[in-house]
Amino acid sequence: MSNTNHHAEFKLSITKALADQLSAALKKLTPAPLTAEVIDVLPKGPGVYQLYLDGQPVYVGKASKSLPTRLRKHYRKLSGRPITGEVSFVCLYLEEDLEASAPEKMLLGKYEGKYERADGEPAQKLPWNNNGFGNNDPGRRRDTSEVAANHFDALYPVNLDLTIDWLTAGVRPVGKVLTELKDNLPYNLRFEQPKNSTRARHDYKLNVEVPSHPMTVRAALQLVVGALPEGWQGTALPGYLILYYENTSYNSAQCWWRRSGSEVIETPGPALFAPATDIVEEPDEDDEGSRDNGNEEIET
Repeated sequence: MSNTNHHAEFKLSITKALADQLSAALKKLTPAPLTAEVIDVLPKGPGVYQLYLDGQPVYVGKASKSLPTRLRKHYRKLSGRPITGEVSFVCLYLEEDLEASAPEKMLLGKYEGKYERADGEPAQKLPWNNNGFGNNDPGRRRDTSEVAANHFDALYPVNLDLTIDWLTAGVRPVGKVLTELKDNLPYNLRFEQPKNSTRARHDYKLNVEVPSHPMTVRAALQLVVGALPEGWQGTALPGYLILYYENTSYNSAQCWWRRSGSEVIETPGPALFAPATDIVEEPDEDDEGSRDNGNEEIET
């Protein structure tokens, strides 16, 4: 007579246990508005965070070194997008030895049903995870690629009618104006580099008169293009702006500006998008600034 009660298979799920604990700890917190004032009083330190839009969770992420720095990056990015509703957040500071366990992946797995949900809530996808929300400028080689229809940039393209009141007024070299725009816009502006272009070295020394009154980002780009010789093109892609000496039609562009005689012509872009797909989130590089976007300080 056989008796097999003396042995059994045991599966230890430390990952599930950690996901349960992280999820439970976050649920005890009350979301706070994602504003500069709230972020500025947060202590520094690594951890995980969750973003909400009108009270609904939309994103989980981690900061390897500084939660305030990562949250400030998101706040800056969202300020330049047509987000309707209130964005809020909660965050947990973690022990250093938990960093290697990819806690944000645990939380994401918890939401998507990878681990059994003890709270009885149905699995759900967080709309801003795996749609490019946390990614940086993809670089020049990707400018002509069609953006996926579900990409964060396609859903929330950069706001060209955002009013800016910080641009220094007066007659100034184009290069100085470009640098100030790059440093202060809530989205990236990438432009042809003087170190690689004799034309840029020369043309960026041309002067442009910046008015003292506030203007939109759209007007600022038109102003810059109008101060440059014919042949330069400023382009508003879904997630960032570029300026190069070219005559190029970008499939996913919102619009582009080119000078014709004394006029700057704005041409609507095709706004074509590739089929929706899962988008790989870039490794966490935050904390001390985003990836180098190829721009340099311009000497004039």
